[in-house]
Amino acid sequence: LSHKYHKENIKKKKKKKKKKKKKKKKKKKKKKKKVKKRERERERKRERERERERERERERGREREREREREREREREEKKREREGGERGSEVERRGRERESERERERERERREEREREREERREREREREREREREREREREIET
Repeated sequence: LSHKYHKENIKKKKKKKKKKKKKKKKKKKKKKKKVKKRERERERKRERERERERERERERGREREREREREREREREEKKREREGGERGSEVERRGRERESERERERERERREEREREREERREREREREREREREREREREIET
């Protein structure tokens, strides 16, 4: 009799375990859906941010182009005046030096902007990598539960 009862007990335990496993699976599926939704939302947000950044970049480029155009215009005016010959030599030299230093400052500013942009891009890539790692960890946790 005791042997028979022992067998029944084991069977009962096995059945209970199976039921618990099924319940866990259902919960997991629901969580995954939420995660996917959040993930999509984050991705959209990031895409919008990137688009804004690109727009800003384009605007900066256009501004630089306008500045260059103004500089060219100024130089044309200077040359015209020089051709008219109403100036003394030292005056012409001084203007030339001023223009050169102005160009140098412009180049320096552009270099600074370029470095700043590169730094920003590196930071953005680093953040992206960090988010990717975080997503990986999240997936690992999801798999574990």
